[in-house]
Amino acid sequence: MSKKQSIILGTVILTLTGFLSRFIGFFYRIFLSRVFGEEGIGLYQLIFPVYALCISFSISGIETALSRTVARKQALGKPDEAKEVLLSGLTFAFFLSLFCTFFIQKNAFFIADRLLHDSRCKNMLIILSYAFPFCAIHSCICGYYYGLKETKIPAISQLIEQSTRILSVYIFFFLLIRKGHTVSISIAVSGLVIGELFSTAYAAQIFNYFSCTLTTITNLCKNFPRHLRELLSLSIPLTANRVLINLLQSIEAISIPVQLRRFQYSASESLRIYGVLNGMALPCILFPTAVTSSLSIMLMPAVAEIQAAQDPSSLLRIIKKVSRFCFSLGLFSCLCFLLFGHLLGNILFHSDSAGNFIVTLSWICPFLYVNSSFLSIINGLGKTGWTFLINTFGLSVRILSVFYIIPLFGIQGYLWGLLSSQLLVSLLCIFLIYHWFSINQ
Repeated sequence: MSKKQSIILGTVILTLTGFLSRFIGFFYRIFLSRVFGEEGIGLYQLIFPVYALCISFSISGIETALSRTVARKQALGKPDEAKEVLLSGLTFAFFLSLFCTFFIQKNAFFIADRLLHDSRCKNMLIILSYAFPFCAIHSCICGYYYGLKETKIPAISQLIEQSTRILSVYIFFFLLIRKGHTVSISIAVSGLVIGELFSTAYAAQIFNYFSCTLTTITNLCKNFPRHLRELLSLSIPLTANRVLINLLQSIEAISIPVQLRRFQYSASESLRIYGVLNGMALPCILFPTAVTSSLSIMLMPAVAEIQAAQDPSSLLRIIKKVSRFCFSLGLFSCLCFLLFGHLLGNILFHSDSAGNFIVTLSWICPFLYVNSSFLSIINGLGKTGWTFLINTFGLSVRILSVFYIIPLFGIQGYLWGLLSSQLLVSLLCIFLIYHWFSINQ
């Protein structure tokens, strides 16, 4: 199978899975919004910056580095080394995830009360912390398969995670209601942990195909430092990128309700607006990214292989096709959200605010959808430090809008900042890719 065919097939599988997963997730979000209300959704969304920060620190950089390194090992005809790289990365990520679990549990009240400004998040953070070790195993295995450009296991595990998470929440909800107990949004966090547990159990079947002879274990122990150095050389910039980006995103997310209060909203109203924006409107805007995200996942190992083969003309053709496709999808989505955004907000969430946000956010679609592919291409070229700088710059623009424009214009000021940041990220990515080709052609 050619590189082009493997990219297309992998993208199709991941896209279909992503759409099905998001379709199921949409009904789940509607259920949560009806049961817990807009303020409950806002409270639930508050813990996700902490979740994303811990995942970035312990897992994300290793997963991406695994994908790229495994792709190079396969291209060089070294499949056994690819397996050793997986086990080395998984071991390292697992221990980092355990550290995150213990840290969150020990400091849950401080994080909830002092950083998230809502002590009700304490119990949710403690429950959430149990997901990290399962995430580490699941993500590393998926990174290995992405490097092989085999998407069956990651796709099915994604569906298992989503379906078991939602099913467990439904079961918890109806059991508690039947027994006359008050239902808390914490059951949604418990569902997240259960989903990761089941998806990890499925993905771990890969170990059935690994030979565990004494020679294999000896070689793994012998080569562990070398493989870990190779992974860390790629993952440290990526991890620093993700950690800083998620730290900035956390500051942004936590500060939005606070700055809304400066715009004369009450604490309850600020949390409600934040819940509508992040829990209702943004998921609608991000729904079509099931396509672009899948394409980005397949792009990075493919770019790494083409770069290793020193074939810039093939790389340029792929970049042009991907860019045109993602931008066209963004324009089409923008038009659909402009025309039907109000209708979607009212039908799906029974919220006029959600409809208004969807219409306003529609303008970011062309830039948002193409940026994920651009950044994946830059990572595939090994320029992970540049993605760090580009993402930091884009987020800085958004944070400035939170602190200086929201107090003047309300949530509308933040939406303007979001559009400006996506446009600037697109321009910087285009400049960097053009510069790389001008040097290497």
